[in-house]
Amino acid sequence: MPNLRHMRVRELLKRELNEIFRREFPVELGLVSVSEVGVSNDLHSATVFVSSIGDEPAQRKAFRAVRKAAGKIQAQLGQAVELRYTPRLKFTLDQARSRGDRVLHILDEIEKESPLGQADDEGPTEND
Repeated sequence: MPNLRHMRVRELLKRELNEIFRREFPVELGLVSVSEVGVSNDLHSATVFVSSIGDEPAQRKAFRAVRKAAGKIQAQLGQAVELRYTPRLKFTLDQARSRGDRVLHILDEIEKESPLGQADDEGPTEND
């Protein structure tokens, strides 16, 4: 179970990184944001899950821009936070939203194709 310090550092990093992204990345890339931050036990490294709005090619383009600017982001974060060590950042594309959208799409397709879909809506019968 994470301790209070880890939780505070994760939230601090998430807030500051979102602010850096808001300032540094052009609107043309879409809304680039940090969806989650994970920190190591010693707080020397952090995994940053990045998401953006748009289709998959647009998301990949935004993620490439983040990776390209990683050094600059790391430096700005070091100036923005007061920690003994600024965690070494590792950026990862957060695909949870797109995976969730795909699952919902598949469920919708199954519901449309199912001949039982309409009968199930009637509710239970008492013919047993």
